[in-house]
Amino acid sequence: MQLFFTSNITGDILELDQEESKHLIKVLRKSQGDPVHFTDGHGNLFHCRIVEANPKKAVVRIESSEYHPEDDYHIHLAISPTKNADRMEWMIEKLTEIGVHEITFMESDFSERSHLKLERLEKKIVAACKQSIKTRLPLVNPQRPLKDLIKDEKFNDYQRFIAYVDKENDTHLFARAHANQSYLILIGPEGDFSPQEIKLAFDNHFIPCSLGKSRLRSETAAVAAVHTLQIKNHLKNL
Repeated sequence: MQLFFTSNITGDILELDQEESKHLIKVLRKSQGDPVHFTDGHGNLFHCRIVEANPKKAVVRIESSEYHPEDDYHIHLAISPTKNADRMEWMIEKLTEIGVHEITFMESDFSERSHLKLERLEKKIVAACKQSIKTRLPLVNPQRPLKDLIKDEKFNDYQRFIAYVDKENDTHLFARAHANQSYLILIGPEGDFSPQEIKLAFDNHFIPCSLGKSRLRSETAAVAAVHTLQIKNHLKNL
């Protein structure tokens, strides 16, 4: 199944923008009467049929729909962005495919980058959702200081983890995490967290965790963390 995306779906007729129309009609060579599938990114899957195969403004009709409920767990990743924007885009793509629910970019003591183009990252998310047949878009939050994030009371009911490099921090995230929870996991920059940031996290009930024996790049650590939490919740049903 190929999945397409459009936002703000109302009624049973969808008029597609030029970019999606061109991809549907010219690239994929879809014709009038062909079935197509759309999502609005909020858990809805629409089964449609093309009624006007215009490469500049295609029109489709919704014939039926189904709702995919949210997971019974929530993975919120907070990470300091790397200096290389391409690596962040790769990370966003892979996290979306694996199944992250929410991402916050944070400013830490050793952060390498202070600005991100969120619009470009959101386009990467949409493309990754379409490729991996997901009906929910992960939420990407504006950048915020790490110290504010650590102290935010809305995470009081979350399992809160901080992943950092230390020979004594050898208990893997898989062993620390419990299934069916909301999680907030902090991933630091290439220079890791400062001692002051680690202490602040401990003072606010964050749990230290390892992601394995290897020293990982920040974006690799993010992917490893989200995949670990997905596996933890998948295995509970086996």
